[in-house]
Amino acid sequence: MRLHTKDLRKTVLRALLTAFLVATINQPVMAMMNGDDTKTAFTENSSLQTGPEAEGKMVFDLNASKAIGNLTPVAAFEGGIRYRAGAYDVIVLNGSYREMGRQYGALMKDELQSVHAIIESFSSERGYSTEQIREIGSKGCEYQPERMKSIYEGMAETSGIAEEDVKVLYYGPVLFVALPNLTRASCSFLAAWGNYTPDGALVVSRNWDLPDIFLIFNPYYVLVIYNPTDGSNGVATFGPVGSRPETLMNSAGLLIADDNSGRSGGGLVLDNRPDIISQFFRLMLDYSTLEQLDAGIMSTRPDSSWIVNVAGPDKAYSYEMNLYETKRREGPDLIAAANHFLDPTWHIEISDEDSLRRYNNLLNLSEENKGSIDASKMMEIRDVLIEDGGATFLHYTMGGMNFSTNHQVVFVPQTRILWMKTAEQPWQEVNLSSLFS
Repeated sequence: MRLHTKDLRKTVLRALLTAFLVATINQPVMAMMNGDDTKTAFTENSSLQTGPEAEGKMVFDLNASKAIGNLTPVAAFEGGIRYRAGAYDVIVLNGSYREMGRQYGALMKDELQSVHAIIESFSSERGYSTEQIREIGSKGCEYQPERMKSIYEGMAETSGIAEEDVKVLYYGPVLFVALPNLTRASCSFLAAWGNYTPDGALVVSRNWDLPDIFLIFNPYYVLVIYNPTDGSNGVATFGPVGSRPETLMNSAGLLIADDNSGRSGGGLVLDNRPDIISQFFRLMLDYSTLEQLDAGIMSTRPDSSWIVNVAGPDKAYSYEMNLYETKRREGPDLIAAANHFLDPTWHIEISDEDSLRRYNNLLNLSEENKGSIDASKMMEIRDVLIEDGGATFLHYTMGGMNFSTNHQVVFVPQTRILWMKTAEQPWQEVNLSSLFS
């Protein structure tokens, strides 16, 4: 992430746009929809339950929703269900984009409001008014696809949060690293297949690393499954509730994630281009093969320099992108990325020692475990801290700041099985194929 020292609108917006930026219930939960109005009453033992007087066209009875694998249903609203998987919330949304937004807003209402309160308090303490922060959110979302905007509209209808504040939520958590300029290149990517895995199947992982100040959002993480009814792919995102997702998978077995490019791509930002990270959702909805996704990425120009990493059932790519050119890296059975460009035709000297160290550590661990890197071994590799020869941070001092790996995922595209983890929490397995409709 980069912070530019200009007027508020351009300064904070640019920083944001380039950022890495349960209640348990024991009774049946039903939601009825009558047009656009949903009549909901709250009871002592349920987080969402309609009153007996509610009349509508659709009824969703939680009694009819059974546990899926290790997921336990805990709430339902219209066409969506909220589950609990170990330490993590999982919501499965179904319908049009507005309908999925309504389900999101209702099922995660308390968490959305809590995160919004954190962002407002933090921003106010640093001298930013509500209007200024809303302008940041509005400008950041201006060039987003209409499908995403429809989700925001739905969330605003049921969350008790105004639509302009839903947009603040989308970029809000990264204010924690943008406004005080706590910026440093971090995150990493590793994919192995062929000779590096026991059966040749690809297994991919990513670390999302941020300053420790961001850990305040870890209790609000959610795995979101979008099942649109327009024929698009199902999409899964993992991140703080309501915020810009930077780790996405789809029902076709594709993964996309990002790494900050550090000093490699320069600091220039074009305000008239969409935030490249917000384009990930569109790419996952629209593309079902790695070849299609490759074409989509190669024809998309970023607003600033980034490293974009993708994987499918058979191979993985890493794209090094500046404003005017994109170069794709691929490897025979293994590819890793951190926060520096590696394609030799850039003619760039690698000056980020921390990035180079993590990259080399991932390669070394991969060679040590060549032939045995399945999902379990990949999690072991990702558990190794940087001071012990790995690439993971845990309150690690870098550039005068403490960093932690905020979240991690391991994903097997062939089976659609995901393992997710936040800092100081255990790994949790979720079979995405059972959640994609």
